[in-house]
Amino acid sequence: MESIRLPTDEEISAAYDQGKEAVIRLFHETLRKLAERIQSLEDQIAKNSSNSSKPPSSDGLKKKPKSLRSPSGKKSGGQPGHKGHTLKAVANPDQVEVHWVQECRHCHAPLAEVPVQGYEKRQVFDVPPVRIQVTEHQAEIKECPICYQKTVGEFPEGVTQPVQYGSRLKAQLVYFNQYQFVPLERTVEIMEALYGHTVGEATIVEACTQVAREVEPINQAAKEELTATIEPVHFDETGGRIMSKLWWLHVACTNLLTYYAAHPNRGCKALDQIGILPKRKGRSVHDGYRSYTQYKDVLHALCNSHHLRDLKFIQERYQQGWAFDMEKLLLKIKQTKEETQLTADQFSSYQIADFEAHYDAIVTAGLQANFLPEPEEPIPRKRGKPKQHPAKNLLDHFQTCKREVLAFMYDFKVPFDNNQAERDLRMVKLKQKVSGCFRSTDGAQAFCQVRSYISTARKNGQQVLDVLHMALTGSPFVPPILLTRLNSSA
Repeated sequence: MESIRLPTDEEISAAYDQGKEAVIRLFHETLRKLAERIQSLEDQIAKNSSNSSKPPSSDGLKKKPKSLRSPSGKKSGGQPGHKGHTLKAVANPDQVEVHWVQECRHCHAPLAEVPVQGYEKRQVFDVPPVRIQVTEHQAEIKECPICYQKTVGEFPEGVTQPVQYGSRLKAQLVYFNQYQFVPLERTVEIMEALYGHTVGEATIVEACTQVAREVEPINQAAKEELTATIEPVHFDETGGRIMSKLWWLHVACTNLLTYYAAHPNRGCKALDQIGILPKRKGRSVHDGYRSYTQYKDVLHALCNSHHLRDLKFIQERYQQGWAFDMEKLLLKIKQTKEETQLTADQFSSYQIADFEAHYDAIVTAGLQANFLPEPEEPIPRKRGKPKQHPAKNLLDHFQTCKREVLAFMYDFKVPFDNNQAERDLRMVKLKQKVSGCFRSTDGAQAFCQVRSYISTARKNGQQVLDVLHMALTGSPFVPPILLTRLNSSA
């Protein structure tokens, strides 16, 4: 932020010598700069996760920002039609324990020989004591009586070492470390507590590396599909520490596919090397970060949750009516779209024209309210974009990016916001909070491979432990949407 320089004694004396008007002009100019500086500082303090793009972690303990979500009117708990998970008795329990009646509880008469009239049943669901099972594979060695050469039996696939861990145990190691974000040391403690067996940290790292290596072709196919598909694809990025240096973890995703990539840069250099966004022909949904908008040939769609937060900031700090009107319009279009989708896959031309006219009228009214007359004396030009009022900046954005802001209105396949990417990135931030930074770039790259695979599998209704075991046995899960692409490249 540019510092404010107060007038020197010489400047004040020079204004005094010029007369009353010069002194008044100097006073008002200094007061204006100070007021702008105070306003800017107050704006910074007033920003939080509900009215800007700041993360919730920056809100601190004192700030309690209100959510943009409106009450649904539903009662808490499971909703009608929700498939519950209540514990229910099973017809065929694994084990039955009968508790005999030896005597009458009232008169103490012997009842051991009295016939049983029935049973009162209670079932307990529990886990039996678990221990690691060691299987020794013995391959026969025989000498041929004809040629006197020795032949050794074939070991099962995957049994390659004199002593090794099996795929199911290694899948659990990867599950705890990469999916549940349990640090290496605590993963060792968990295995010792569950199975009474101590596993080395290097074993966990090697298991994660093995999964990353096995699923790389799946993630590469997902990357190609995200590049080629005409369906909307979401993009976002977040900062992270790798060997104490700031890196960026990027995500490209849909409701069926996820692709993570770690890169030391945040902007175009990273996007070019990842190679998804620059080559896309379909809609690309993002938060409007300037690096995304550098790609002019890409069809952009902007996140309106970010717009609602920006509008809330203008409402709170400047009470400008157009900001309230724009918020209502965006939410109205969203609601109307949800209602229309029940019977149609697009708005009528009349509806689109009506919403566009309303949008343009709000922007015009806002620009008129924030009109600044030309200064009487020319102001020396400075490098960069001229500084403007926050409301004027947002209005310019709505004016120049109208097609991108309303992309969800023109194409019903385009969502209202970029929540898909933000949900997928949330797991990356959670990993950093639980386990801290990555110790190496190889570890970060392996994490991206494994988490891309896990996220994609979960979106396709798969259990995480199952797909990790499949990867460790050399047959990773392939999403149906990628089957054709993988078969053609095989």
